[in-house]
Amino acid sequence: MKYDLVVIGGGIVGLATAYQILKKKPNLKLALIEKEDRLCKHQTGNNSGVIHSGLYYKPGSLKATNCINGYNMLLEFCNQEEIPYELCGKVVVATDVFQKPLLENLYKRGLENGLDKIEKISIEQLKEIEPHVNGIAALNVPYTGIVDYVAVAEKYADKIREFGGEIFLNEKVLNINEFTGYSTVETSKQSLETKLVVNCGGLYSDKLARKTSDDVDLKIIPFRGEYFKLVPEKEYLVKHLIYPVPDPNFPFLGVHFTRMMKGGIEAGPNAVLAFRREGYKKSQIHLGELLESLFWPGFQKVAKKYWRTGFGEMYRSFSKAAFTKALQKLIPEIEEKDLVDGGAGVRAQACDRNGGLLDDFSIIEAKHAINVCNAPSPAATSSLSIGDSISDLVLKRF
Repeated sequence: MKYDLVVIGGGIVGLATAYQILKKKPNLKLALIEKEDRLCKHQTGNNSGVIHSGLYYKPGSLKATNCINGYNMLLEFCNQEEIPYELCGKVVVATDVFQKPLLENLYKRGLENGLDKIEKISIEQLKEIEPHVNGIAALNVPYTGIVDYVAVAEKYADKIREFGGEIFLNEKVLNINEFTGYSTVETSKQSLETKLVVNCGGLYSDKLARKTSDDVDLKIIPFRGEYFKLVPEKEYLVKHLIYPVPDPNFPFLGVHFTRMMKGGIEAGPNAVLAFRREGYKKSQIHLGELLESLFWPGFQKVAKKYWRTGFGEMYRSFSKAAFTKALQKLIPEIEEKDLVDGGAGVRAQACDRNGGLLDDFSIIEAKHAINVCNAPSPAATSSLSIGDSISDLVLKRF
């Protein structure tokens, strides 16, 4: 089986990348490999469905530029392909005095990123938008929306097939062997010879990258984000999307309220260390993968630095009362009985050896491979832009 290009990973980033490559050069022979029996089973399939505006990200960073470009490309794609979405907007709410300067910084950052329609709003205006929210200051972000990212990704897959690309499901990559001028990708079912490998392996992207390069000095640390859902009779408490002011030192946004495209309101997520890379439940443990995380020097430094935050997140994971208390900062009327289990997702967070939780996207090029080693949120919003950037790197090789 000879190919010009093999893309590993059937999540939204892998699919968007393959689509963008074939859109530019449809005569390339391309295969996409996914180890599961369906596409988008992991990060994409457990995504909260938010269309991010680009508010949070450092101006000029890959996250900021890809999110803003990707936002516009995503909306255009959804309009073209008649995929439903809604720009419902969100409010970012300060509930403590110390958060007010952080909110001001967020406002300035949003303006630097070109979001000129964001606005600081009074408490009275906040109550008009979200009558049940408690806060002392707020931003209104009208750009933010919701969409079903699995529907988007499946449309990318349809386009790939239309261009003649092949998608193989139920095939786990076992090894990647490099030869002069080409690589062989060994899967659980076949061997594929290719000029170039593009690794979009998400939670296993670092392991795949190490098969193609000695220059990979980071590790994916899996963080589980657990959600509750509001019982239907309490959904009236949330009109749009409601976010707290994020801790600038921690790469997660804090528990928030999200309206879902398929209906319902999600509350969460927290962020706790998962005991295996695909550990969606507390009971799912892979000793080898857990020890890999715990003994990685970078993670030990992260744990030392953020142990208080980490302990609080873990406590909320085991205590519904504590989780409810965190949500009550935003909506005091929420009670423990208003929340039912809503599932979980696992975020692939790259961590370097020095204890840095990589905030930006990370792409590592090797002789016969391009490795996407860190593509956390807002990767779904940014998918077409990330795919476009990777496609440029790919086409330089042909």
